[in-house]
Amino acid sequence: MLDWAHRAGSAWLRSLERDRLDTKGDRSHLMQINKAARESEMLGTLALAAPKTADFQFVKFRVEGEIVRLTLDRPEHNLLNERVLMELVAGINSVSETSAVKLIVLDSAAKAFCGGIELGEYTARRVFQLLDAFHNAFSAMVETAKPILVVINGPAFGGGAELAALGDLVIATPNARFAQPEIKLGAFPPLAAAVLPYILGPKMALELVLTAETMSAERARELGLVNWLVPEKDLQKKVDEVCAKVTAQSGPVLTMAKKAILGSLGLPLREGVRNSMKVFLNELADLEDSQEGLRATVEKRAPKWKNR
Repeated sequence: MLDWAHRAGSAWLRSLERDRLDTKGDRSHLMQINKAARESEMLGTLALAAPKTADFQFVKFRVEGEIVRLTLDRPEHNLLNERVLMELVAGINSVSETSAVKLIVLDSAAKAFCGGIELGEYTARRVFQLLDAFHNAFSAMVETAKPILVVINGPAFGGGAELAALGDLVIATPNARFAQPEIKLGAFPPLAAAVLPYILGPKMALELVLTAETMSAERARELGLVNWLVPEKDLQKKVDEVCAKVTAQSGPVLTMAKKAILGSLGLPLREGVRNSMKVFLNELADLEDSQEGLRATVEKRAPKWKNR
């Protein structure tokens, strides 16, 4: 796992551990969580096997050349349950090691991007399975070698806002709205509590989580949660434009750039620079595409990537 993802994920697990166990020792906490999850399954909750892409029910999976599109499609609000999250994970993992794919696009077939967790899933009996499914989705989005572009044209609440926060790139329209309303339900969003401080800073993360206020797309753009804010009529044009710019690059170099950036998050500046230089010198320098890029520059021509 990337270092910053490991730290964020660990913070998320610890928040759950403090609430459920009230004991000391991270290793023993994790062992107790795993034991409790197994016991919960033994009580009658059947753990779902990882679905095949051909069997997806709520996520449309399409391969379009160098792009894979994952479209949330669970009417009306794309509420998240274990099955949706497992399909999302399976879709991402199915192409993570595929060299022909350079970009993953996550969008929605509904007016809402995602309305969050299906409340019927959030019971004491199922909380461990649901959080495990969320953690798997978190890990898949952060750890995949492919950049992920999230496209939002409607409300992204609760778990939906967390999915948006995990996108490497985010395009939104003014129809998009973001909120973490869990505090109103007597809970807090464990994933957002760990991830948002990395993206927005602790003050803004606290504001969003503690007040449950809805954030406009414009505000999200100002704070850095959204990369591009475009009118709805121009959304597809912008998506196509960003996809074209990303896929025009070398696939392995895209992977290494993402690895260097995310792997340096949360590190002191000197350590972050060392991490980035390690990727650059030990991995990038061995690529054929790296040499091709230099030759193309000298010869004043467009590079011809071999994606290796």
